[in-house]
Amino acid sequence: MSFGSPLHIGGAATTFVGIPHPVAGASDLEQQASIPLLTGLIPALRFPMSSLVYFQFVFATITVIILTVALVPAAWNFRKSYKKVSDMLDKIYGDINPLMRHASAIADNVDYISTSLRVDIQQVSQTVAAVNQRLQQAASAAEDRINQLNALLEVVQEEAESAFVRTASTIRGVQTGINQAFDEEDWNDGDYDEDRADGGEKPRPRVRPRSGAGR
Repeated sequence: MSFGSPLHIGGAATTFVGIPHPVAGASDLEQQASIPLLTGLIPALRFPMSSLVYFQFVFATITVIILTVALVPAAWNFRKSYKKVSDMLDKIYGDINPLMRHASAIADNVDYISTSLRVDIQQVSQTVAAVNQRLQQAASAAEDRINQLNALLEVVQEEAESAFVRTASTIRGVQTGINQAFDEEDWNDGDYDEDRADGGEKPRPRVRPRSGAGR
């Protein structure tokens, strides 16, 4: 309403509301009406200030009525739309709720399966690790046995070589002794060797070779 003195807000003067005061007095009934914001833009008004205030209230009331008439159906339509949307959301929720339960059950099953697979994979991994460790232990034990067998074969080879050398030495010594013993004897038709008998040696009989030895 454009009546009353200007109202200063934040240092700027405004005449939109101003300071309310009575407009039914004699001065207001006789004073010429004016709208400060439209001074110079419109011709001078030919009715008093109280009439201007009255018309302002009437127009404001009409504006409120128009807004009410316009907003009440809009609010009713909004209420109906809200109810429809709410019913639609309830229906959608009712349709989605089983799907959500099934999805939750599927998610639980997938989680159980993944957990079981993870446990099985861990067990398989542990089994593979244990088998690998046992294979390494078996390979190490086999290597130790092979090393021991090689050492035993080396010892047997050394003993065999030593026994062979000793046997060969013994045989060679026996052969040498036999050769020396036979070299000292003189074979002459089974008679005694008088030269050796004179020399102080014990007479030995001479072996006569058989006449049919070459047959």
